Amino acid sequence: MSERRNPDVEVDWDDPETPTPGWMGFLLALWLLLALACGWSAVDDLRLASGAVGAPGVLEVTDCTDLGEGRYDCNGLFRPDAGGDPIAVDASPDSSAGEVVAAQLTTAGDRAVPTGTTGVLAALTLPFLGVALLGYLPWTTAVVLGTRRGRRGLAVLGHVVTLVFGTATTVGLVLS
Repeated sequence: MSERRNPDVEVDWDDPETPTPGWMGFLLALWLLLALACGWSAVDDLRLASGAVGAPGVLEVTDCTDLGEGRYDCNGLFRPDAGGDPIAVDASPDSSAGEVVAAQLTTAGDRAVPTGTTGVLAALTLPFLGVALLGYLPWTTAVVLGTRRGRRGLAVLGHVVTLVFGTATTVGLVLS
């Protein structure tokens, strides 16, 4: 008969290999900071993909150079909706030569990103990852604090949050 894992584990503070409560708090704060950094780093791309900043237009990918090891460098021409001359820009490395998509030009004018559902989901990849990273933080905090009530619920919440947002991260990666 196999043993079930017990979510009601206790931290043995007398074990010399257990970090002190201060270090545990520091590590939990770093965990939270890492998750928040995932969301913060995507703000500019999300604003661009949603059309809040930049100039709307159409991106035509002109060429993609194989850099080896599955990496590509793609270039394209951005044609602004407002008219004017096409602008040479960097395109997403997962583009294909000849691909034409609705896009938004950065305020610097050096790069264009896809807009619409695909662009927004691609821009949300890192924030989704950040939320997935936060999935087990409440349960871990309860263990560190020695709180016994509600741990099973927090463990289930961790499973659900990590599954849902891990899946959303994967979808964003596939679409980007």
